Amino acid sequence: MKYKLLAASILATLSTSALSATYELTELGTLEDAKHSYVTDVSESGHIIGTANGLYNLPIDISYIDFTESVIENAYDSEEYNFELSDKEITFTLDDIENNDAVFTNADAHSFMISFLAGRPTDFEYQKLSSVVGIKFDNGTVTEQVLFDEESVDYDGLTRSMSNFYNAVSEDGVSVGWSAAPYDKILFTPDDEDEEETWFTHDFIERGIVISEDGTQSVALVPEFDDYGGTSRANDIVKTNDGYTVVGYVSTGIPEDRLDNIEDNCDNEDEPTNTCVQLLNSSVTTGVFDERAVKWELDESFNITSTETLGLALTPEDDDDFAFTSTALALNSNGTVVGSSNARYYKNDDTILTMPVYFKNGDVFNFIDQEDDWLAGKALAVNDNDVIVGYASKRIETTIRDQFFYHDISTGNTVFPTGYFNSSSAYGNDINNQGYVVGEGEVGTTENSRRKEAFIYKIGDDKITNLNDLLPCYETDGETDYAYTMAEAKVINENNEIFGVATKTVEKRDTFGNVETDIEGNTEYESVAVAVKLTPIDGEVEDCTPVEEELYERSSASFPWYTLLLLPLVGLRRVFRF
Repeated sequence: MKYKLLAASILATLSTSALSATYELTELGTLEDAKHSYVTDVSESGHIIGTANGLYNLPIDISYIDFTESVIENAYDSEEYNFELSDKEITFTLDDIENNDAVFTNADAHSFMISFLAGRPTDFEYQKLSSVVGIKFDNGTVTEQVLFDEESVDYDGLTRSMSNFYNAVSEDGVSVGWSAAPYDKILFTPDDEDEEETWFTHDFIERGIVISEDGTQSVALVPEFDDYGGTSRANDIVKTNDGYTVVGYVSTGIPEDRLDNIEDNCDNEDEPTNTCVQLLNSSVTTGVFDERAVKWELDESFNITSTETLGLALTPEDDDDFAFTSTALALNSNGTVVGSSNARYYKNDDTILTMPVYFKNGDVFNFIDQEDDWLAGKALAVNDNDVIVGYASKRIETTIRDQFFYHDISTGNTVFPTGYFNSSSAYGNDINNQGYVVGEGEVGTTENSRRKEAFIYKIGDDKITNLNDLLPCYETDGETDYAYTMAEAKVINENNEIFGVATKTVEKRDTFGNVETDIEGNTEYESVAVAVKLTPIDGEVEDCTPVEEELYERSSASFPWYTLLLLPLVGLRRVFRF
């Protein structure tokens, strides 16, 4: 169940047996041609969607590149230097890439070109690439779900030119997400040049989409205000009696000052107009467009029957000269929608924050008390009893930290449970109707060692429980450390099954998907993200204290119990492998 929570007032009657049971971990599978897999949503009826990242064999187009330009020569010199630092000899030259097909046959050359292109996100004279794609999980089979990408005219397969965000799935398997338009390679002649140049442009920066259960039908959620392409996102979906409700955000206009910037700079003289607009949009925090949280109603055939913008947690003033935004991230069956919105800072009206909010009955409610020094945040989930979870940010021990919260609309109470430790950033991602919240929080004793590990929390309890403590200590041989570390818990259903992301160590693979070896021919290893399901099973929480530590404790009765906390990290049973 996506974005569900139970009111605190009825949680006192719930059993805590789920926290005293162990969990069985099952991998959901990985896209065949990708390194990492992630869960984004699961319906109660069992539809599971997510994303994959680290695609192998990303297509590289070198036909337009001048390999004598200093920008790529300097990049190659840096790559060669990095090889030398690793006591390796570089295996390709720029000439090999240009004339000898090295980018298709040499993994080092292929990796170099991917890195080179990735390092120029705002240089639209170079190919755009992304390896983030939508996926569906079905009993161990993982398939890609295409959003807006298209077949390339320059190479076989999809363009792979933009990231795909596949966000939510309804009870009958209809899903939503958003993405940019695929990039086209065009010829453009700047006014002060005589020769055509290659540019990469696309029709819109972002667009929401609704996709049928079998993936064969889709409808784009085109904003009514679509100047320069407009913007829209689809973040959640609920099945209704008449069709579907989808929430996200949509562009509603362009502020006057931003419009002046576009008209002054984006004249199609120095670069294509839509490229200029995209650069302006990415150069300012709030972007070019005014954007508002939105709720679409669709019928069974995916026809949009109504569109309702949900407002802001502030009232724009006549002299406000920048874009204001709000977004809807989740909804429940009662029509309550949660997300975030710009809001004014209580100490200074000129300072604009982005705060967690909920939208209900035509109003926008900013419920986090800024006087407690909260400066930002998002509401990520809401259940059918109108209790919200998410995170908010404040300065803790000199650093801005994100803190997990739950908020009961009926009582108006907001609670910030203690995380793994006082300054641990933590996020509440989802909760079921039994009141169990899942998310992730930071562990680690120093800033450099901080990392995320997944938790489960029951509203009304005074602590979160690390899900890794509810997993086995060892593999089936009873000696090998358990292979998985739960990093993120994204969804929990009504059976208390948890879906999320774990890390495990596997053979390292290059950008072609081949196993890598070191200079001595030994296989190298790396940590990867895998989509997993945790199923509650009967049993006891295992004591994973190493034998030598247990003996030390028994033979050292004169030491206080808390001295065990000072043991070195190598004594811990879980090693986070990155």
